[in-house]
Amino acid sequence: MTRNRIHLAFVAALAFRATAMLNAQAPTADGTPDDAIRINQVGYLPDAPKVAVVCALAPRNIDAFEVVDESGKRVFGPARAEQRGAFGPCVQTYRLDFTKLAKAGTYRIHAGTLSSPAVKIGAGVWNGLADMPLRYLRQQRSGFNPYYNTAVHTKDGIIVDHPTRAGEYVSASGGWADASDYLQYVTTSATATYQLLQAFRDNPRAFGDSYQADGRDGPNGIPDVLDEARHGLAWLLKMFPDDSLMLNQLGDDRDHMYFDLPANDSSDYGWGKGGARPLYPCTGIAQGLLRYQNRATGYASTAGKFAAAFALGAQLLRAREPALADTLKRKARAAYALGEKYPGACQTAPARGPYFYEEDDWADDMELGAAALFALTGEKKFQQRALSFAAQAKVKPWMGADTASHYQWYPFHNLGHFEAARRSAAPSRTTLAGYYRDGMKAVAGRSNNGFNIGVPFIWCSNDLVTSLAVQGILYRRLTGDTRYRALEQSAIDWLFGANPWGISMLIGVPADGIFAHDPHSVLSHKRAYQLDGALLDGPVYTSIYKHLLGISLTKPDAFANWNTGFIVYHDDWGDYSTNEPIMDGSANMLYLLSWLGKR
Repeated sequence: MTRNRIHLAFVAALAFRATAMLNAQAPTADGTPDDAIRINQVGYLPDAPKVAVVCALAPRNIDAFEVVDESGKRVFGPARAEQRGAFGPCVQTYRLDFTKLAKAGTYRIHAGTLSSPAVKIGAGVWNGLADMPLRYLRQQRSGFNPYYNTAVHTKDGIIVDHPTRAGEYVSASGGWADASDYLQYVTTSATATYQLLQAFRDNPRAFGDSYQADGRDGPNGIPDVLDEARHGLAWLLKMFPDDSLMLNQLGDDRDHMYFDLPANDSSDYGWGKGGARPLYPCTGIAQGLLRYQNRATGYASTAGKFAAAFALGAQLLRAREPALADTLKRKARAAYALGEKYPGACQTAPARGPYFYEEDDWADDMELGAAALFALTGEKKFQQRALSFAAQAKVKPWMGADTASHYQWYPFHNLGHFEAARRSAAPSRTTLAGYYRDGMKAVAGRSNNGFNIGVPFIWCSNDLVTSLAVQGILYRRLTGDTRYRALEQSAIDWLFGANPWGISMLIGVPADGIFAHDPHSVLSHKRAYQLDGALLDGPVYTSIYKHLLGISLTKPDAFANWNTGFIVYHDDWGDYSTNEPIMDGSANMLYLLSWLGKR
């Protein structure tokens, strides 16, 4: 379901929780051991901080630990185990810091009677993994979908909620489904497209060529990441068909009435099952066709994202596709102009339920659009505007907070600061990097726990953690300052297994690791298909989970022993709040992985 998920309780619970849900037994513990050493299952770069975490479900004294090689020979320690108190289900945590061990190899950590899984250290432990999220993005394609080998959602769409053009048909087939339903948003799709392009620009050696442009097997001489970004750009161009019509959303929560494979095209918006879906334009005023409305105030949050994706696309594709690049350049200017003309946030539209993407910030999007246009055109006015917008969007407000509304501060790190800083001289570069530093400092102030993690555990907490890691990398690249390297690494470790559940939040990574096998996905559930490369929503506050309607586990909880604290996670397709794959989060993860590994 899309990640304004709570509306599932009102719209979809009765439709697709079905008999299996009603007959599911209450979750029971399955004999999970009381204590565990949690590690980054992918491994550690030789020069990176390296910390494993003991999560003890009952009081346990651990004074020291050691690291042994594959022959059992001690190679590090004994070293002091740092006690860091309770966290979540862990009544005690201990941090086991083996950063000084830099020799490549495979090891195990011993702490008292506990032994860790295999720990890998090496310069190439992340190599090739940046391609993994592309597998999920190809599965999410609208238009021709290579996993179904047919075109889906070919009749989209019909303009709604427009003062003069309502009822008009606009060809809008293409792009990516946002999550496990089939709604599509420019908000997330333009951000994902930009991050694919950005990853190729910044780290081209991280990607391979194993697929055709349409997603089918076989190399075509173009890096797969560019093929996928090109698919995103094609849809974005359809969503901005002329300079006066900027579309923002395809479909609405009526789509949730059917938990069905996309090839079946089951949604019905009053035009017949499998018919066209509604297209919501940017209007700058509150929107919503049925009972509920959003709080939209302008175009700029969407316009800035359009402008950034088009401008970077024009820059990277002008040698390969000059005609397309010219179109993208013109559309980038037009989109940016609408953002300047109509400042404010363009939120997604609710329908039967009252929930939507509550994006309130927009200056960061205009900063990114202006910075990308400056990089493309060299026109100083764009750099000046980028710096002006940056001063309005210094630090993402979720950083240092304990909660936020759904997608209230999106994207979850300010991409514009890095783009503006890349082409700025001091002191502007220093100022922009300082905004990143201030955000890291705010999160660090909330990270005094065994896992060194300080994000609010709202829906899509994994997206926040990924953005924290990316911001840490970008800050180091801009400044050389390593004061937050440990915080950055802790975020990466959390995502790949150094969390209370010991699970990687990226499906299929590492291949020999522990990751979700029952995500909230119709393809996975009905076809038993593993969604390699999909980032999951991640843990949420127990207080959120307990108040969700229409949610029920379908089998005994394999993590019951580890779901006794203030946050929970379930590998169960019935839990749409913690175990649903997210498209934009997967693209965010791709950008992170592009920095960590090379092919």
